[in-house]
Amino acid sequence: MMKKIIYTIFVLSIIFLLIFEYSRNINDEINYERFNIVAPGVIRTPDIYFKNLDGYNFKPNYMVINDVRIHYLDEGPKDGEIIYLLHGEPTWSYLFRKMIPVLTDAGYRVIAPDMVGFGKSDKYISTDKYSHQMHVDTMLELIKRLNLNNITAHLHDWGGPVGFRLIAEEPDRFIRIIASNTGMPALGRGIKNDIMSFLAFPIFKFTIWLQGPVTWEEFIGGDGFSNWIRYSKYTDNLDIGGIMQTLGSVNDNEKAAYEAPFPNATYKAGAQIFPYLIPSELRKNEKAFREILEKWEKPFLIANSDNDPVTGNTPGLAEGLKRIPSAEQIMIYGPGHFLQEEAGPEYAQLIIDFINGNHKSFTIDKNVIDKSDIL
Repeated sequence: MMKKIIYTIFVLSIIFLLIFEYSRNINDEINYERFNIVAPGVIRTPDIYFKNLDGYNFKPNYMVINDVRIHYLDEGPKDGEIIYLLHGEPTWSYLFRKMIPVLTDAGYRVIAPDMVGFGKSDKYISTDKYSHQMHVDTMLELIKRLNLNNITAHLHDWGGPVGFRLIAEEPDRFIRIIASNTGMPALGRGIKNDIMSFLAFPIFKFTIWLQGPVTWEEFIGGDGFSNWIRYSKYTDNLDIGGIMQTLGSVNDNEKAAYEAPFPNATYKAGAQIFPYLIPSELRKNEKAFREILEKWEKPFLIANSDNDPVTGNTPGLAEGLKRIPSAEQIMIYGPGHFLQEEAGPEYAQLIIDFINGNHKSFTIDKNVIDKSDIL
């Protein structure tokens, strides 16, 4: 009798565990849908958030790389010369919407990806999953799978450190580089600089930790680089729209479009950690300079805008790029950091002129937003 009771309890326990496991799996599936988690630790912005964006009526394209779905635009004739537009922080391919029609009308094929954590691409939930090398590897894999060659690379903001590194990995695929309000931090040659390349990021992290967080108001009114990193690193909810209105002079509809990929703070891990990673791989950056970029003889243009607080407050970025032998620099008068937003069609024409060997500085008339109204 006792054996039967024990056996019955055992069988019921097994049945209960099976039912529990089945119901847990069902709940997990429901949670995946509810929170749009597409893989462990990976989240995807629902398509509904990208409906009816002003001026962004391009066909989406997707490719899965390392279990993460990458979104990219592929516009213009398939046999056209390729212009590769790589965005930075905290933007996505929406930044180039005013440029793309001008470039494609001129016969160019435009490839504009969204990096992991941005735009319509999937996003890691944890900031620990993001690294400079991860972005380089993912964007390079996209280029390889699309079999892109004879590329004119346009790099903006964080697109610079990522783009220069992927160019150094596959230099024969690229025929021109345009660096717009960007650079790639590296300490240069010499034993002292080699040693500092090991120590710089740990010292940087300790300094940021020691200084601690800053408020939005302190970030806007501070010294730029340090406050920007401390704000993005420690804030509970990065103000994407506020950043774009402050640095990009965007209207309310455009602000909403830049916020669209980030329904809540969970989606912002990539954007939040991006600035903190700027000095994280100085040795790899230096290697890219020494092995490839310092030997670059193909056309290279540094196109900075005079009202950019990023390159304006860190002149070493542009100076560092002058290590590239073929580098020439022009100043674009009028726009701020996001000149693609403020002067998109005119800037696209400048790129065409550069490709054709006919470029020069130019002035863009624009309406300047009173930044004090935004704070």
